[in-house]
Amino acid sequence: MRKTYTVQKGTIQDSHIQFDLQENVHDIKWRPAGQMITDSDDMAFIYLMDEEDGYSYVKFPQAVWPLLVETLQSKVNPMLKWNTEQIELVNFQDELQSLIYNIEGNYNYGEVFTTTVEETFAELLSEA
Repeated sequence: MRKTYTVQKGTIQDSHIQFDLQENVHDIKWRPAGQMITDSDDMAFIYLMDEEDGYSYVKFPQAVWPLLVETLQSKVNPMLKWNTEQIELVNFQDELQSLIYNIEGNYNYGEVFTTTVEETFAELLSEA
């Protein structure tokens, strides 16, 4: 069964961004899948994590999108932290950037989601 974990907040330290999980996570043996998708109904980006018997979602809700902008500007993959563990979210930059460019002007994601992404990531989209 797929589990969803939500990023509660993030911090910037020496141009490195670290996202913190909201949930208390125990005994997880996962590794970054290097892929992202969207949940346009819930206004979130989702990073996939491989597990022994499937995969889990790490959800990035709209509240942390300003840090997603900073992540793309930093050109460094962010870290994900839970309890005392942390892991690099590989391929995060490329996946998020590809999604944002695909969402721009594409109302298949829903008008509200598309418009919000365009507004939040306007500076990055104007550079393309």
